[in-house]
Amino acid sequence: MSEALKCPECGSEHVYQDGPLWICPECAHEWTGSAPEAGEAGERVIHDANGNVLADGDTVSVIKDLKIKGSSQVVKGGTKVKGIRLVDGADGHDIACKIPGFGAMNLKSEFVKKV
Repeated sequence: MSEALKCPECGSEHVYQDGPLWICPECAHEWTGSAPEAGEAGERVIHDANGNVLADGDTVSVIKDLKIKGSSQVVKGGTKVKGIRLVDGADGHDIACKIPGFGAMNLKSEFVKKV
């Protein structure tokens, strides 16, 4: 066990690995990776459908057809979206972007993959 590895929630050094997850026995917090990604800065880390970390300005691809609420249009799977912005949106919509042919909208990170 690495001495630098601590729980991102309570700071406990008594963490253990169970498969791909790290678990803190003191507060029961679970996270993936070899080190906490939301470390000292406390910033939120957003992952795509494959687990890749997303950042502002990335290009992503939609992985499945998405119905647009209040419209009969559909964003087709495979549509590339350039220059995304990560936001703390409502209802889990954490990506703000402009999709060609549709305009500005918010997407959930679980329906995109990094290109």
